[in-house]
Amino acid sequence: MKKICVVTGSRADYGLLYWLMKDIQADVGCQLQVAVTGMHLAAEFGLTWQAIESDGFRIDARIETVQSDTATGTARSIGLGTTGFGAAFDTLKPNLIVLLGDRYEIFAAAQAALVARIPVAHIAGGDTTEGAYDEAIRHSISKMAHLHFVTSEKAARRVKQLGENPAHVFNVGSPGIDFIKRAQLLGRAELELQLGLRFSQRNLLITFHPATLDAEPPAAQLKALLTALDSLPAGQYGLFFTKSNADTGGRELNRMVDEYVATHPCARAYVSLGQLFYLSLMAQVDAVVGNSSSGLYEAPSFRKPVVNIGDRQKGRLMADCVVNCTPDPQAIAAAIRVAFDIDCSKTVNPYGDGESSRRILQTIKQFDDLPALIKKHFFDAANRNGR
Repeated sequence: MKKICVVTGSRADYGLLYWLMKDIQADVGCQLQVAVTGMHLAAEFGLTWQAIESDGFRIDARIETVQSDTATGTARSIGLGTTGFGAAFDTLKPNLIVLLGDRYEIFAAAQAALVARIPVAHIAGGDTTEGAYDEAIRHSISKMAHLHFVTSEKAARRVKQLGENPAHVFNVGSPGIDFIKRAQLLGRAELELQLGLRFSQRNLLITFHPATLDAEPPAAQLKALLTALDSLPAGQYGLFFTKSNADTGGRELNRMVDEYVATHPCARAYVSLGQLFYLSLMAQVDAVVGNSSSGLYEAPSFRKPVVNIGDRQKGRLMADCVVNCTPDPQAIAAAIRVAFDIDCSKTVNPYGDGESSRRILQTIKQFDDLPALIKKHFFDAANRNGR
């Protein structure tokens, strides 16, 4: 019986991990452990741990991390998380820890697992996002991980370039597509009823997070987006915002969104929609706008145009439905107009076919001696090429 501990810290990574957790839970050879941290435990971000329990998962550990969205607060959160995960892993004694992505609370879990000598399976390593410090965190987690489940061949090459064992790098695609393939999404009428919104002639799904490495402050970039939205014909657009994560500057962005929505009758804002509502809404809107990875991972599966603003996602693999622009009001407004003219009917999602979760679990089960993964060898690219 393999005890597999899945760590989740936000609505975003939980949505991507959902089907893997379900598959582990259903497998007679595995015992699922769930460690919840980060925004899941914060009231201002919706106490989304409750949705995890509602989905039929038992939460085995709660690790508090969220302090504030300042640089100092984030650093404290990492330290608090590392201490909390150290204690949690000592109690749970998992055989393997599953981490996804690049957030600071996931970094804390990786550090605790490293010194506890617990092997780590890392999902979505090798991606690049030049506009945020998540880039460095992601690569750091890859160096502390032992099994690598990447989303593309480009990502696989980058992880190998970090010196990781090529035999332990697996291109499985993005697990975000699994939810689209395996869940029953909601239609317009049910979304209007459940979310208290009304669809307009045209509709946009908008998510904007801080680009933590950019010289221009996040608030100035969001102001540019809101100014661009104000240039759209009044009353013809439904504007559906999902709020920012607990990144540096995120709370200020959320206040700005609340103020904007309060004066725009066709706009709505949501702290956390959950994956089912979020993807159902994505399927119904005319375009996705902002700088969220979901615009690159999931939106292409719906053949929706995407306006990707700024450098937060710079370097990621992008489908042909993505329109990139600078965080400038005129550039954003122009990109939205271009997006509406794009023919996305033949768009192919470059992140896989919706079978990632099954591939990940099948691969994990092939490793009978998980402790043997702990001691790693650096695979030098020069040596592999015989130089």
